[in-house]
Amino acid sequence: MSGAEEQDLYGNVPLRISQQVPLWLNSLEVLNITSTASKAEIKKAYHKAALTSHPDKVPEDQREEADIQFKTISRAYEILSDDDTRALYDQHGMAAFEKGGADGFPGGGAPDLDDILAQMFGGGMRNMGGMPGMGGGMPGARRRGKGKDEVQQYEVTLEELYKGKTTRFASTKSVVCEHCKGSGGKEKAKAKPCDSCKGRGSTTRLRPVGPGLVTQETVPCSTCSGRGTFFADKDKCKKCKGARTVKQKKILELYIPRGSREGEKIVLAGEADQDPDDAEAGDIVFELVEEPHEAFHRAGADLQAELNISLSEALTGFSRVVLTHLDGRGIQLHVNQPQGKVLRPDQVLKIPGEGMPLKRSDAKGDLYLAINIKFPEDGWLNDQAAVDRVQAVLPPPEPIQRKPGETPDMVDDVDFEIVESLEGFGAGSGDPRGGGDWQDEDEEGAAGAQCAQQ
Repeated sequence: MSGAEEQDLYGNVPLRISQQVPLWLNSLEVLNITSTASKAEIKKAYHKAALTSHPDKVPEDQREEADIQFKTISRAYEILSDDDTRALYDQHGMAAFEKGGADGFPGGGAPDLDDILAQMFGGGMRNMGGMPGMGGGMPGARRRGKGKDEVQQYEVTLEELYKGKTTRFASTKSVVCEHCKGSGGKEKAKAKPCDSCKGRGSTTRLRPVGPGLVTQETVPCSTCSGRGTFFADKDKCKKCKGARTVKQKKILELYIPRGSREGEKIVLAGEADQDPDDAEAGDIVFELVEEPHEAFHRAGADLQAELNISLSEALTGFSRVVLTHLDGRGIQLHVNQPQGKVLRPDQVLKIPGEGMPLKRSDAKGDLYLAINIKFPEDGWLNDQAAVDRVQAVLPPPEPIQRKPGETPDMVDDVDFEIVESLEGFGAGSGDPRGGGDWQDEDEEGAAGAQCAQQ
C-alpha cells in the first residue's frame, strides 16, 4: 500500500473495484459469526455467505463489487478454519494478515479500525460514546467508568467577577430509569442477543465513496442501538420504553467566586447525562469568558483605566471623584501638586488595593490610572488681554540653544496647516518608513515572495 494513498475518516484506504484485491474486514463480522463459533459453524456460515455473494448470483452491473465481497469471504474462511491462522487472528486481529504481517499473508488494505482498537485495549470495541465500545465482543463487557463531561462557555461581566455571582437555572438531563434499573426491560424479562450484529453491538459495511471506489466502515448496530442485545416490544420497560433512561428536570446553582478569571472552570459534579453503562455520571463544566469592559482593563489581579483631566487640573491639581468602581463606589482623588510640579500625559497614578480581589483572600490587586490631559477647545482665549494674562502666568518659552556655526544664513516665513496624525507622511510612496498606505515588513516580504513564485 502506498503511503501517498488517501485515507478516509476511519483510517481506511478506498479500494478501487477494478483492482481484484480482497477488502480486509473483521473476519468474524464478514462471516456473521461469534468468537465462540466452532469449525462446523464457521464452515456453514462460509457456505451461506459465499452462496449469497457469488458473482454469478448477482446482476452484471454488481459483479465487480460481488467479486470483491466473495474474495473477502473466502479469505475470512481461510483464516478462521485453520488452527494456526485462527490463533494469530485471536491474538492480533486482522493486523496480523496485513502486508508484512505474520505468516506472510498479503494485505491489500489498511487494518480495520476495530482490529487496531482491539490490539490497544483488548477485545472488540462497542458502546463507547456512540462508537463501537470496549469489551470482548459480549454485551455489557465494557469496563464501567465515568461518563462524558458536558463543557460549555459562560460569559460573565467584570463586575460579576469583582463581586462574585450566584445564579440558579433549570437543567434537563437523562437519568437511569429507576423502574427497570437501567436494563430497559420489564422485571424478569430477558434481553435477546441481536441477530443483526451477533451481540457485538456494531456492524461493518461497505460504502461507496466515489466512482469505482468503496470503503469499509464500522458503525453502531441500528437494531440494538449498539448494545448487542434488545428487548421485544412486549418486554420493554413501560416507563422508559426500552431506552433505559428518562428525562429529569432539576434546578442547579452556579457559584462564581469573587476574583475568578477568564478561562477558569466551574464544575457541577455528576450533573451531566447519566448512562447505565457508566459507573457515575459526568460533570457539567462551565468555562468562564470575561466580557470586555468599557472603562476597565484587567491583567491578573490588577485593573487599569484612563484618567481624563483638564489642562488646569494638570497644572494646579484637583480634588474630585474620578471614576465609579466595579462595585458602584466612587473613587475620589486629592491631587495637591507641590509648587511648580505638574501632571503630564502618559504618567500613571497607582492606587494600591483597588484592583481585583484575590480568591480566598481579603487582599486585592492595584488600580492603575493612565493620565490623559484634555486641552481646551479652540476659541477659549478670545481676546488679546486673555492671551497676555495666560502668558504672564505660564513660564516663558526656553530659548533655542544653538552651537557655534548653526545660526541659519537665511530665514523664511512659511504657511502651515494642522493635521490630526502622521497618516499622510510618505503615503503612496511605498517606503516602509512612511505613515500611510504601506504594508508592514512581514506582509510585504510575504507578498513579494508570492509574486516571485508566480
